[in-house]
Amino acid sequence: MPPRAPPSNASMLFSRPYERGAMTVERGPSSIDHPPNRLTPHASRVTLLAFAQLVRLPNVFTALADVCLGAWAAQVHFGIPLSLRWWFSFASLLVASACLYSSGMVWNDFFDLEQDRRERPFRPIPSGRISLRAASALGASLMIAGFGFAFLAAMREDSIAWAGPAIAGLIVLAIFLYDGWLKRTWAGPIAMGFCRFCNVLLGLCAAGSLHQRWQFHLAGVVGIYIVGVTWFARTEAVTSRKSTLLAAAGVMFGSLFLALAIPPAWFPSNTASPLFPYLLTAFGFWLAIPLHNAIQRPKPALVQAAVKRCIIGLVVLDAILATALVGSQGLFILLLLFPAMYLGRWLYST
Repeated sequence: MPPRAPPSNASMLFSRPYERGAMTVERGPSSIDHPPNRLTPHASRVTLLAFAQLVRLPNVFTALADVCLGAWAAQVHFGIPLSLRWWFSFASLLVASACLYSSGMVWNDFFDLEQDRRERPFRPIPSGRISLRAASALGASLMIAGFGFAFLAAMREDSIAWAGPAIAGLIVLAIFLYDGWLKRTWAGPIAMGFCRFCNVLLGLCAAGSLHQRWQFHLAGVVGIYIVGVTWFARTEAVTSRKSTLLAAAGVMFGSLFLALAIPPAWFPSNTASPLFPYLLTAFGFWLAIPLHNAIQRPKPALVQAAVKRCIIGLVVLDAILATALVGSQGLFILLLLFPAMYLGRWLYST
C-alpha cells in the first residue's frame, strides 16, 4: 500500500482554528451534517458576540445612567407623581437612549472601516464577522427605534410633549456629524460631548419640558466631562502626546468643579445629600490614578485603560450628581455598574 500523502495547506487551513485579533473561532460542523444556510449554535454565539462588540454593549449602561440622572432629578424637582404614565415614559426614554447610543457605536465603526483595517483589524466589520451592509441596516434600525421610543415617551393623554422627540432628533444629527465628519477635526470631542449633553436632557424630558437653567447646567457637567474623555481617547491606538492628554484630563476635572457649583437652592433642602462634595472629591482621585499613569507613559495600553475607567466612571459621576439633587438614594444608579463591568470582562469598551 503506498504511503498516505501529507495534507495540503488548504486542508490544514480548514481543519484548525483560525484567529481574528484576540478571539479564536473553531471550525463548525461541515455542511454534510447541517444544511448550508443553517447557522450552528456555535456560529450563532459568534455572531451575537460580534454584534455585542459592535454596539459596545458594556457602555450602553452609561447611557442609561444619564437618563436615570435626568429623569430622577426632574421627578423630584417638579414633584411628578410616580404614576403608571410616568414609569412608562421613563422606561421608553431608557430604551430610546440605549438604541441611540448603540446606533452611534455602529455608525462609528461603519465610517471608520479603513482606519480600523490598519489599527484595529480585530473589530467586527474589518474582521469580516459583520458585513458593512448588515452594520448599516442595524445602525439605521436602532436610530429609528430610538426616535420611536422617544416619541412614545412624549405622548400624553391629550397632547404630545415635543421636547423628547426634538432632543432625540438632535442626538441623531450629532451622531452623523460626529461619525461622518467632525470626529477627525478639532470639533470632534465637542460633538461627542454634545451627544451626552442631549442624552441627559433626554432623561430630563420625563418632566415633559426643558425650560429651567438648572436642567442645562446638569447636562453641561456630563457633556463637558465627555469632551475631556473623547479628547483623551483620540489617539489611544498609537502613542499619545503628553500635552494633549494633560489638557484633556484638565477638561474632565473642570467638569467636576462645575458640578460643585450646582446651586442647592434649585432643590428642596431636605433632598440634597451632605456627602455630595466628598463623593465628588473621591471620584476625582479615583480617576486621577489611571490618568496620571497614562500621562507619564502615554502608551496605547495605559491610555486605553484610563479611557475605560473614565467611560465606566460616567455611571459613578451620574450617581454622585444624583446625590446632590435627590439625596443618598441617587447612589442606586451605581447598580448599573454591575452589568457594565461584568460584560466588560469579555467585550471592549473603546
